[in-house]
Amino acid sequence: MVKLNTAFRPPSVPLITVDPYFSVWSPADRLYDDHPVHWTNKRNSMTGLIRIDGKPRRFMGKVELADESDGEPEAMEQQSLKVEPLTTTYRFESDGVELEVSFMTPLLLDDLDLLSRPVSYITFRVRSVDGGAHDVQLYIDVSADLCVNTPDQTVRWSRSTMEGRVEAMDIGTVEQPLLQRVGDDTRIDWGYAYLAVPLSGGQATAIGSYGIRRRFMETGEVPRNDDDAFPRAAAEETPVMAVVFDLGQVDERQTTRFVMAAYDDIHSIEYFGKPLDAYWRRNGMPFGQMLVAAADEYEKIVGRCDAFNRKLIEEGEQAGGDKFADLLSLAYRQAIAAHKLVTDDNGQILFFSKENFSNGCIGTVDVSYPSIPLFLRYNPEVVKGMMRPIFRYANSDDWRFEFAPHDVGCYPKANGQVYGENKLENQMPIEECGNMLLMSAAVCLYEGRADFAKEHWELLTQWAAYLKENGMDPENQLCTDDFAGHLAHNANLSVKAIVGIGAYSVLCGMLGEAERQKVYGDAAKEMAAKWVEMAGAGDHYKLTFDSPPETWSLKYNLVWDRLLGLHLFPAKVVEEEFRYYMERQNKFGTPLDSRSTYTKADWLVWCASMAGTKGDFERMIRPLWDFLNESPSRVPFTDWYDTVTGKQINFQNRSVVGGIFIPLLKPVRGALDD
Repeated sequence: MVKLNTAFRPPSVPLITVDPYFSVWSPADRLYDDHPVHWTNKRNSMTGLIRIDGKPRRFMGKVELADESDGEPEAMEQQSLKVEPLTTTYRFESDGVELEVSFMTPLLLDDLDLLSRPVSYITFRVRSVDGGAHDVQLYIDVSADLCVNTPDQTVRWSRSTMEGRVEAMDIGTVEQPLLQRVGDDTRIDWGYAYLAVPLSGGQATAIGSYGIRRRFMETGEVPRNDDDAFPRAAAEETPVMAVVFDLGQVDERQTTRFVMAAYDDIHSIEYFGKPLDAYWRRNGMPFGQMLVAAADEYEKIVGRCDAFNRKLIEEGEQAGGDKFADLLSLAYRQAIAAHKLVTDDNGQILFFSKENFSNGCIGTVDVSYPSIPLFLRYNPEVVKGMMRPIFRYANSDDWRFEFAPHDVGCYPKANGQVYGENKLENQMPIEECGNMLLMSAAVCLYEGRADFAKEHWELLTQWAAYLKENGMDPENQLCTDDFAGHLAHNANLSVKAIVGIGAYSVLCGMLGEAERQKVYGDAAKEMAAKWVEMAGAGDHYKLTFDSPPETWSLKYNLVWDRLLGLHLFPAKVVEEEFRYYMERQNKFGTPLDSRSTYTKADWLVWCASMAGTKGDFERMIRPLWDFLNESPSRVPFTDWYDTVTGKQINFQNRSVVGGIFIPLLKPVRGALDD
């Protein structure tokens, strides 16, 4: 078997990354080894074929849909795979022809209109590499898998021409249950999947049974007329939308074509009983007009994405070496596309995460908290969009607790918290209050103004008072690592309370409340000094204040002490902790704490970012790269895995991987520096 020319083998490769529903991945070393899948690992069949001088070859997916099928055409030899922040590129070579296939979703955080468009570009670049000319036809299709939750659902299809410039095919369910299906392991079953192509000549399109793949293999063509045997179940002679490019004679000059995979979800989120549309729709733009704009702007968008890729990879290499750049490249699209961007009635941004393969919650505070480094780096406004639904819900009569909520519902319905059946014993009081205060302070400090905190000052003050009263020595309760169960006297949770209080003091200073700034600043300093005594175990700090000295945990919440300019804890705390973490490193990283061998990727990088040197940082994150490169768990970047076996525990495709961007954040000067 040919060894791939790639330094990094992701466990699953991002292809289409738009939102929690329109999300397609390749869970294999080679693009043709298996069908592409939704991030839930349910099949989202897409097939790519090429004919070179009449000989058919396969470069993506499978021709047949049965689990055990014969007669698959020979595959082109995949030569390389490159995953960049916005682009995934495969290179193939066979029969004297080189084919490059790239999947690009332009998730540029400085252009929210572009980011929110539900469009991914698939680009084909073909050239001869043996000095001769070759007759080449290309085929790609997208199946009805992409618009159903289960394959027994009935679908229909149609086609249209947008403004005479873009030919678009679409497939969707007959039932169209808008925003009705909620939950975690689910796929969208309303709206319409699209495959669109600019009308530039030399292309043919067809909608029909997946059997048209065979017809292309044999003739280089697809049927002139669409299949009219609908509606029918998606599993019945599975319908596909296909595009064929007849490239004619291809020589050493590169020939380029592209298609657009898109999704019209009609409505995106239900927000306290009202359906909200995607951000790009806020001014009434029709879907067809958006598709035409996406096609017209293709060259410009490719240029912008290429430039962003280069810059981020360079920054990653400078901050943490080439392996860190690989981690950033794999995490970028996943972190953003685990959200949906909409606006509220006031035109304000709302940025809803889905808690993927955890519980399906929407807008979870302790999922937003680890994700924010990416968004602080590129656009703090979207961090506000994560927090606004929580502030609104906490201000309502439906929220009966004095601490901050955990979530606002189950995706895609943001109608109020569902976590823990809203029972007191199942909540995260210290966790979520600390998170909301730290996120608020981070946004305000990185923007250089405190307007956002001022809008929500009453709640922030209430939550700061709660931490001041209850945060030093937390009672038995859950924290964000709720899979580990309830824990009393949690030393890391206490750190969160302390830096949260410090963050509130900084906000007081920014808003001119000098007296309150001093009260909370002094309280945070006193608590930090007390923490050092209570948690100390000689050469490290314990898991809980009352646990034996051999216990320990990753104190990832300490990272904000430096980033927000608080400096509440002595430098020796971080130095001693980091040294201790390195001594306990397993093959695939340092465990979360002394109770188990599993870890969390986001917290691992947060702790690594507190290293004294770039070399120490690289040594701590290298096992995470090794895990992703070697893990037998072929799923999108999981943040919860075993450091000994390299196997996923749970969680995948979550936004929390945005947390690994934390080394790119520069510390800010907080008011406690004065």
